[in-house]
Amino acid sequence: QVQLVESGGGFVQAGGSLRLSCAASGSIFSINAMGWYRQAPGKQRELVAVITRAGTTNYADSVKGRFTISRGLAKNTVYLQMNSLKPEDTAVYYCNVDYLRLGDTVGRIYHYWGQGTQVTVSS
Repeated sequence: QVQLVESGGGFVQAGGSLRLSCAASGSIFSINAMGWYRQAPGKQRELVAVITRAGTTNYADSVKGRFTISRGLAKNTVYLQMNSLKPEDTAVYYCNVDYLRLGDTVGRIYHYWGQGTQVTVSS
């Protein structure tokens, strides 16, 4: 059993900032990567930003220079600092974790999604 606790969504005017956080816990041996995805109404879910165990980050082109993904000291928490928000950033933001499960001797990589947090940016 894995839990992802997301927080930080809300309503903000264009140009404003929000910070999302996501904490992973449960049957996790190690985390390969954590990231944020988003889904706007009528659109497919898309990658926003991801950070790997090695600390490598990757961003969608649409958020480069505005969003920053980082990890907490315990490395089971990920943050998304969102600055200069635009109305087109409005979406439900989902945390995702790729991990190795405790007790799994095969070494399979599991994936788990959070329930999502709404971000609304007004013009």
